[in-house]
Amino acid sequence: MQKLQSQGVHHITLVGADRQTSIDFWEGVLGMPFIFEQPNLDKASESHLYFDPGDGRLITVFTDESRSSVKRRTPTDIGCVHHIAFAVSRVTFLQAVARLDERGIKHSGVKDRGFMDSIYFEDPLGLLIELASYRFEPPAGFSHADVLMEAHKIRVGRDDYNIAEVHLADAIQALVERSRETLSEDRAAKNPY
Repeated sequence: MQKLQSQGVHHITLVGADRQTSIDFWEGVLGMPFIFEQPNLDKASESHLYFDPGDGRLITVFTDESRSSVKRRTPTDIGCVHHIAFAVSRVTFLQAVARLDERGIKHSGVKDRGFMDSIYFEDPLGLLIELASYRFEPPAGFSHADVLMEAHKIRVGRDDYNIAEVHLADAIQALVERSRETLSEDRAAKNPY
C-alpha cells in the first residue's frame, strides 16, 4: 500500500454569502488579489470567486446573491474547521492591531505563541481568522517547518513545555552546523575577547 503524498495545500474553499462581502473581506481587508471568477461547476446558482493569499495558492469562496451575511461564530464541532491562519510579514503584523481597530474589527490582540505571534478575529460570516508572524527566518536551504521540527526535538530533549525563542536559535545553529562544512577543527562557541 502506498501513500498519496501531499505537496502542499492546493486551495481551500469556503461557503460565502453574497459576492461583494467576500471581495470586501478577502481583498479589501486581507489584501488578497481577486484573480478570477466563474460559476460553481457543481451548483449553477452559485459563483466561485478565487483569491491569491500571497503564495500563489488559492482561497476560493462560493457565493450566492440570495444569501446574506449572518454574523455568528462558525461551528467548532469535531470535524469542523476551527480557524484559518495566514502568514504576514513582521512589519505588517506590527500594524495589524491598528488596522483592525481602524475598521472596528474586534480581535484578540497580540498572542505570544513562543515561535510566532498571532492575532485572531472573525470574518464577516464568523470564521475565525489568524494572522501569524514567525519570529525567525530559516537559514538558506531550509523551511520554517525544518526549523520547527529541529526546535521541537530540542524542546523535548530539555523537557520544556513549548517551543521558545532559545529553541529556535539553537535549532537554526544545529541545522547550519549539520549542513555546512568548515575548515575549523573545533566549531564550539568561543569568546575571543
